[in-house]
Amino acid sequence: MLVLLALAIGAIALLAAMKADAIWFTIVPLGILFFGASVIQSLGWFKKAGD
Repeated sequence: MLVLLALAIGAIALLAAMKADAIWFTIVPLGILFFGASVIQSLGWFKKAGD
């Protein structure tokens, strides 16, 4: 999950460097977090070893 957070922060920095519109600062990081978390969960990376 920290990797996704780092990617979202990196995306914010990249958008700031590109001087993007304000809407992109909301859409892109949230998309990275939600889409990435759903993909990682579907791969089973969030499951405990005992489950």
